[in-house]
Amino acid sequence: MEVVRDLSHCPHPAAGTVVTIGAYDGVHVGHRRLIDQVRRLAAERDEASAVVTFDRHPAQVVRPDSAPKLLTDLDTKLELLEETGIDYTVVIHFDEARAHEPAEEFVHEALVGCLNARLIVVGHDFHFGYRRAGNVGLLRAMGPDLGFDVAGVELFEEGTEPISSTRIREALAAGDVATAARLLGRPHQLRGTVLAGDGRARDLGFPTANLAVPDEMCLPADGVYAGWYQRPDGSRWPAAISIGTRPTFYADGAVLVEAHLLDFDGSLYGEWGRVEPDVYLRPQVRYESVEELKAQMREDVDRARLLTSPAQP
Repeated sequence: MEVVRDLSHCPHPAAGTVVTIGAYDGVHVGHRRLIDQVRRLAAERDEASAVVTFDRHPAQVVRPDSAPKLLTDLDTKLELLEETGIDYTVVIHFDEARAHEPAEEFVHEALVGCLNARLIVVGHDFHFGYRRAGNVGLLRAMGPDLGFDVAGVELFEEGTEPISSTRIREALAAGDVATAARLLGRPHQLRGTVLAGDGRARDLGFPTANLAVPDEMCLPADGVYAGWYQRPDGSRWPAAISIGTRPTFYADGAVLVEAHLLDFDGSLYGEWGRVEPDVYLRPQVRYESVEELKAQMREDVDRARLLTSPAQP
């Protein structure tokens, strides 16, 4: 996959492209099905396939007070898009100027000028451009003069409801990481740099990697989870993961994402790590004594070990 971050250095493939556009937050199952359609159509037409996305969620600029928390940071989104087999991903820098750009200019610059679009595939309710003036109808009106066709597709469903980033965020807010994983097609991931904490977990006998996850990321509900921890070298470790304020010690503490790696002995400080909460174990609880907390932590680790162990024949 070729990533284009500068619209002044675009590929403009001579044969043209089949293009889809969107925030693609999460690169969830619905997104992947749409991209599969884009790739299939591109192959049938002997054209390249492309995704146009943004380096900030447009809502963070247009309505920052109500912008949704993100399911993926940009690096993770690009990794997931590369897995789809798409040929090009164009990353548009989204700022105030871009938010005020007329939809027609975006079509000329990003879709036709950069990618030589020949077919644009978007959700039937897709909107873009200043005041959301761009939609499938506008694209279809512009298409004949600019040499592209338009396909508006319905949202993909799971059960009786559409697969959407909003639905995934709702599942995470309820601690339902299993539903979130089913809709994402993978466990939800949180990435951050490992920082030194106050050492309480180590003193309790369960040292943790304390991840500095950006505030804009969507966290699952406070609680303890069984899951996985990935290091920069690609190694994955089973882990007991705590998300919350540690109420036994703090009445009003900051929300922390901590992972106790099972059977790991070494330093993680300063490197990035990625956690995947896979199974919800229990809510955060304030215990009356440190000994009671330690007993619960031993039980959490035992359950995490059992849930992450390979299935026995």
